[in-house]
Parts: sequence; C-alpha cells; structure tokens
Amino acid sequence: MKISQNGNTMKLLGFLALAILCVTVSHGQEGQINVQQDAKIAMLLDIYKTANGDHEYYRIQVGFGSFDKAQSIKENVEVDFPDLFSKIDFDSPTYRVRLGRFKTKLEAERKFKEVRVKYPDAMILKPKKST
Repeated sequence: MKISQNGNTMKLLGFLALAILCVTVSHGQEGQINVQQDAKIAMLLDIYKTANGDHEYYRIQVGFGSFDKAQSIKENVEVDFPDLFSKIDFDSPTYRVRLGRFKTKLEAERKFKEVRVKYPDAMILKPKKST
C-alpha cells in the first residue's frame, strides 16, 4: 500500500516541479526593446510625406461600366500590367478602372502608348486629390 502512496507523491512532486518551471519560464519572457534611430530618419519621413501628400497623379482610365464589368477589366489589367497600380473608382453612375500613378504627364503618355495597344478606349486623366 505504501508503494502506491509513494507513486502518487512522486506524480504530485513532478507536476508541481513542472508547474513551477512553466511559471518561471513564462515570466522570464518579459522585457523591453529599445530601438535607437537617427533623428534624421524621422525628418526624412516627414519630408517624404509632405512631398507626396499633396501631389496629384496622372492616371490612365482603361474602362468603365457596372461593378462586375469593372472587376473583370481590373483583373485583365493586373495580368497585362502587373507592375502598375490599378484601382476601381466609383464615379456615379459607373465604376471606372484606373491604372498607374504618374507624377508627370510625360511618364503617363509613355505608358499610355503601351496601354492603348491592349485597351483602345483608354485615356489619360488627372484626377482630383481624393482619388
């Protein structure tokens, strides 16, 4: 009979040791990380945001129609021009698929020549700041 009591005692001691180990290890994971960076990085980020925040981009509109048609056009555009940003904008009463973000009209016109081959109804736009 004493053998079974010793077995239970050993199990209890083993469980307590495991519980204490788990608690110790979990508290050992607390800490603090300090990242030191040059103050010029924050200044450069502010300059970047200022320079790009108010900028209006030329876009190329490749098609428009119902939401389903616009989604289909956008999927095709993403396959044909994977390197360019594409977006569906709602301009009542239709959805318009627009491509690219060009800072200058010259950049837009260069890409427009390529796009026009696949999408003959495409046109260059200079949208409002909100789009």
